[in-house]
Amino acid sequence: MDVVQEPETEMSMLAVKNGWAEQNPEDWWIHACNGIKRLIKTHAISSKEIIGVGISYQMHGLVLVDAEGNVLRNSIIWCDSRAVPIGQKAFEKIGEDKCSEYLLNSPSNFTASKLKWVKDNEPEVFSRIHKFMLPGDYIALKLSRRNKYDGFGLSEGIFWDFKNKDIASFLMDYYGLDADLVPDIAETFGVQSRVNDKGASDSGLRVGTPILYRAGDQPNNALSLNVFNPGEVAATGGTSGVVYAVTDSLSVKESARVNNFAHVNYSPDSDSRIGKLLCINGSRIQYRWLLNNLEVGSYDEMNELASEVPVGSDGVVIIPFGNGAERMLNNQEVGTRLVNINLNNHGKGHLCRAALEGIAFSFVYGMEIMESDGIQVNVMRAGNDNLFRSKIFSETVATLIGYDIEIYNTTGAIGAARAGLLQDGDYKAFGKAIMENDYVMTFKPLENKEEYRKAYQLWKKELELILNNL
Repeated sequence: MDVVQEPETEMSMLAVKNGWAEQNPEDWWIHACNGIKRLIKTHAISSKEIIGVGISYQMHGLVLVDAEGNVLRNSIIWCDSRAVPIGQKAFEKIGEDKCSEYLLNSPSNFTASKLKWVKDNEPEVFSRIHKFMLPGDYIALKLSRRNKYDGFGLSEGIFWDFKNKDIASFLMDYYGLDADLVPDIAETFGVQSRVNDKGASDSGLRVGTPILYRAGDQPNNALSLNVFNPGEVAATGGTSGVVYAVTDSLSVKESARVNNFAHVNYSPDSDSRIGKLLCINGSRIQYRWLLNNLEVGSYDEMNELASEVPVGSDGVVIIPFGNGAERMLNNQEVGTRLVNINLNNHGKGHLCRAALEGIAFSFVYGMEIMESDGIQVNVMRAGNDNLFRSKIFSETVATLIGYDIEIYNTTGAIGAARAGLLQDGDYKAFGKAIMENDYVMTFKPLENKEEYRKAYQLWKKELELILNNL
């Protein structure tokens, strides 16, 4: 098992205006091909030995192509907030109760609302659209030239009607969107399409290699961590932070702040498996910003500096929401705030600890929202490749939420590769292999909780002061 990262540093985003975020889908394709070729070369394997492809991708992005499969504009990606007013207006006009019952969500700035923004603001582009799709669908298109849409992506883009178990025609009609714009629907597991001549030439794969799996990054991250059942929670502290909890209930109380999607093991014909997703846009991007601006050499050095500062960072508070509108804060753009700094007594270590604690506290704040939405939690699981590697971060979260955080040596890329073998739906055996082979360690709640509670309450007080003044 091996993983490569292409590009080796995180891709940048194009932000023409505040709150906008775009990327060129062709860049994703180039990097995907480079990664495949690196793996083939590094391990000296033949493309004939590759039995299938699994695709995981950034959720909620909008990709538009013409009849020839050419991209019509940059992708409007997940954290772009330009469509928030469109989604909010739809939420009000269609009705909160109907959106919660049928969509399990507010339309917010999801893919459907982004498409409506293009219709309203770029009519020339809109007139040439043959199909819209999600980022992973575009990679599958480039591999196979087949216009297919991951079926669960309908839910992810807020195009799925959970009550009628069909495309949400009432939302499409409200936005003035034709159902013909939706590509053919593919199952999450199973042969979706096969690599064609052009896809093989570009990627190094063999012609005819099957595409066996496709899912958004957070449902896929949950799959990678054996999170399939109610009470299980997957978490990640990447560019954004995410808490993803599985439930069997279609009841929604926080549709404006918590996202609800069909999980990878959802079936309209059987017991529901819904993934409740709470996203924190400002997460590791906050820590990376400090890395780039504090003149320190690495995250390890930052963690070491943070460990020299006591719990609570001597009163220094960082509110880490500087990456666009925060859905869990009712789509408000709070920004990053640095509070209570003393120029005589505080230094880099205080900033590093306050950032780690601020991001951890935002996870705890999010968990409080999730619990108010009816989530019951037994265990939280996280991969070994993000903020949860930090002892300070993980112990802070575990202590305040009051249950274990299990760390596994896996990634979404590994999960997507393994998921190609899940065509028979044997989730129990799939999960057993993860538990036995990938387990690293467990962070348990610390006994001395009071100092963590005090620090969290100070952080929460500062956040609520900001929210009340917006």
